[in-house]
Amino acid sequence: MKCKKIRITEAYQRDNAMQTQPLVWSWGLVALLLLITAPSGMAQETSTLLTRLTSPVAVDGLSDEPAWQVVLPLPMTQYEPTFEGPMTERTEMRIAYDDAYLYVAARCYDRVPDGIRANSLYRDRLSGDDVFGVILDTFGDRENARWFWTTPTGVRGDLALANDGDSNNTSWNTHWDVATVQNDDGWFAEMRIPYSSLGFQHDGGRVVMGLIAYRYIARKNERHVFPALSPDRSYATPSRAQDVVLAGIYSQRPLYVTPYALGGLGQTARLNGAGTAYHLDDEVTQDLGLDVKYNLTSNLTLDATVNTDFAQVEADDQQVNLTRFSLFFPEKRQFFQERSGIFGFGTLGFGADRLFHSRRIGLYEGAAIPIVAGARLVGRLGEWDVGLLDLHTARRAALALPSENFGVVRLRRRVFNPYSYAGGLVTSRLGGDGGYNVAYGLDAVVRLFGDDYLTVKWSQTFDDDVIEAEGFRFVRAGLAQVQLNRRRNVGLNYWFTATWGGPDFQPEMGFTTRRDFTELGWYVSYDWLLQGRTPWRAVSPAQFSGFVAWRNPDRSVESALLEYDTDFGWKSGAGVWADFEVHYENLRESLFFPEGTEVPAGSYWFFRHEGGFDMPPGGLFRADFDWGLAQFFDGRRLDLGVQSTWNASRFLELSGAYQVNFIRFPSRDQGFNAHIFRLRTQAALNTRVSTQAFIQYNSTADAVAANVRFRYNFREGNDLWIVYNEGLNMDRRRLDPVLPWTDRRTVLVKYTYTFAF
Repeated sequence: MKCKKIRITEAYQRDNAMQTQPLVWSWGLVALLLLITAPSGMAQETSTLLTRLTSPVAVDGLSDEPAWQVVLPLPMTQYEPTFEGPMTERTEMRIAYDDAYLYVAARCYDRVPDGIRANSLYRDRLSGDDVFGVILDTFGDRENARWFWTTPTGVRGDLALANDGDSNNTSWNTHWDVATVQNDDGWFAEMRIPYSSLGFQHDGGRVVMGLIAYRYIARKNERHVFPALSPDRSYATPSRAQDVVLAGIYSQRPLYVTPYALGGLGQTARLNGAGTAYHLDDEVTQDLGLDVKYNLTSNLTLDATVNTDFAQVEADDQQVNLTRFSLFFPEKRQFFQERSGIFGFGTLGFGADRLFHSRRIGLYEGAAIPIVAGARLVGRLGEWDVGLLDLHTARRAALALPSENFGVVRLRRRVFNPYSYAGGLVTSRLGGDGGYNVAYGLDAVVRLFGDDYLTVKWSQTFDDDVIEAEGFRFVRAGLAQVQLNRRRNVGLNYWFTATWGGPDFQPEMGFTTRRDFTELGWYVSYDWLLQGRTPWRAVSPAQFSGFVAWRNPDRSVESALLEYDTDFGWKSGAGVWADFEVHYENLRESLFFPEGTEVPAGSYWFFRHEGGFDMPPGGLFRADFDWGLAQFFDGRRLDLGVQSTWNASRFLELSGAYQVNFIRFPSRDQGFNAHIFRLRTQAALNTRVSTQAFIQYNSTADAVAANVRFRYNFREGNDLWIVYNEGLNMDRRRLDPVLPWTDRRTVLVKYTYTFAF
C-alpha cells in the first residue's frame, strides 16, 4: 500500500539558551494541570497468568525440554489477508518466565519448507522474510511498547513503539538472545529477554504487561496473531494488547559499563593561504569515551555518557528541497533512542513540527559538535512516565558556537481512563555566552469514547533575544492546538486539527516550519476490508485531506492544500494508489532553486497528480514505483521514483532507490533536473559479521557520498566497527578555484566492550 512521503521543514534556529526564572514558573503550570487531571481510578481489565518454568531450558530454538510441555500454546487467529480465515500453516507460540528472564518460543510449521523466506542475516533488517515476534507493553500504559522479532536465520530485531503504535523507533536496541532452527517441519525459535531489558512495575512481585504475539508467512502475506485482533486497527497497537501477569518477579538492576576506543585517519580539503587552490590536510583521530547504563529500579533506567561518540551511525539519506523551508532529518543516534517516544510533543497537524528534536544536540549545519558529558533518565515512577535529559556540548570557535547545556524534562500520567494521559515537557538551552532559550508544553490526550480521541496542547517559549527586543508577551510567545481524531483502519476515520502560533514562539531545541500563523487541517476517509474469495484485501476509495494556513497579522492565506486519495490493496500485499491535489502558495519573497532558478514573489494555484504501485513484500525481488505530474508554481514538474530490493542470497542484499524531478518554467526559460540515487549493499557472513555500503548521488549538490560500515558483533554490547566515509565533487569547475575531487575522507576504527555487574 501507499506510504505517503510528507516533506517536512524547519525554520532557522539560533544558538542561544535560557534563564532559570521562566523554568520555575513553567513547572508550576505543569504541576497544576497534572493535579487537576489526576485520575480517581482506573478501569480493571481481565488478564492471563503466565506459566513459570519449573526447570531450566536451553535457548536452542527447539523448545523441546520438559518445562515447555506444560506451557499451553497461545490461541492464534488469522489477522491477514482474511480476518479469522483458516490458517494455512500451523503456528504454536508459548510464553513463560523464571526469576530473571521472559522466554518466548515459536513453532512455525510449514508444509512447504522450501517456501520459507529467510533472506537476510543483517541485524534489525527485514527483507521479505518470514517473521515471529512479540510486542510487550511492559509498563501496561497502553501507549508504549517494546517489540522483539526474529526470522528463520536468527536475525535479532527490536524497536520501540510510542503514541499507541502511531510512531516507532527502529534505532532502539537492547540486550537479549535468540536461537532458531529450520528443518523439514518448518522453522522454530526461542527468545530469552532479561527483565533488565524490559523495564516494568511490580506490586509485591506481581507484574502486569500487555502482550501481542504474531507470525508472518511472507510468501502468502499471511499473519497469525494473539490476541484475536481485528484489522480495524493495526495489530501493533499497545492499547489492544492482552494483559498477562507474572508472579514473584522483582527488580533486576545490572550495571552496564561500556568504554570505547576510537582511532583513525582523515583528510579534509582546505584552501591554501592565497585562496588559489585546495589541498588535503591530514588528521589523526584518537579518542576514548564511556557509556554507563544502570536500572535504578525495575522501571527506571539511567544512562550516563562521557565524550559521546556516534562514529558508527549510518549516514542520513540525501534529499532534494523543493519547498520554501529547510529539510527534516530523523534521529539515528543510539544514545537518544531509549523510550524516546516519551519525549514526543508534536506542534502541528501536518508534518513533523515538534517542541523537542534531539538532533539539535551535538549537530549544527551538518557538523558534529562534541558532547562532553551527559545523562538520561527514563521510565516510570508510580503513575508517572518520567523522562530527563541533560547534555553539555563543547565550544566550537570555528562555528562561533559557545559551550552549551541542553536540558529536557518530561512528565506524564494516565487520567480518567487507561487510554488517556496528561503531562508536560520543558526544554532548556543555556549558552556559555549568557544566552538562553526555554520552552514548555502542556498536553492532554483523552479517549472520549470508542476510538475517538481529543488532544489539547499549549506551548510557550522564553528567548533572551526576543525578550530583550520586545519584552515578554504571554500570548504572542505561545502555540495552541486542538485535535479530534478517530483511530481506525476500517470504516469512518478522521482527524481535525486547529493550531495557532504566535510571532515570539521560537523553540530552539525543537523543529518548526511556520511562525505567527493559524492553521486548520483535516482528514476524512472510509475504508473497507474485504472477505471471501476476492483477491482484494483493502479498499479505500475516498480519502479527503488538506489544510489552510493563514498569516496572523493580516489574515492572508499563506498556504493551502486540498487532496483526494484512493488506495487499493491485494491480499498478496501488493497495492496501487493515486491522489489528486490542489495547492495554493503565497510567496512574500522569491523562492530560489538550483541552477539559478527563481520563483518570483506572488500568489500561485497549481495542481498535482501522484500515483504508485507496490509489489508484494514477500518476493526475493521487490520494488515500489511512484510518479507525479504537476503544475509547479507558474511552471511544471514531472517526478519519477523507484525503490527496489533484491536478495541474491541470505548473505547478500542489494537495494537501490532513484528519484528524479524535471522542473521547468517556460515563461522565464528557467529550470533544472534533480536526481537522487541511493545504493545499499548489505553482506553478512552470519548474524554477527556484516558489512553495509551506502552510496548516494545528489545532482543538486554535484556530490557523491559514500558510507561503508563493517561490524563484528562478538556479543551484545561488544563490537568492532570499521567505518569509511568519503565525499566526492562531481562538478569540480562549478566554483573558482577548482574544487578538489575529495572534500573529506575518513577511516575510523572503533571498539566497544560492555562490562556487566
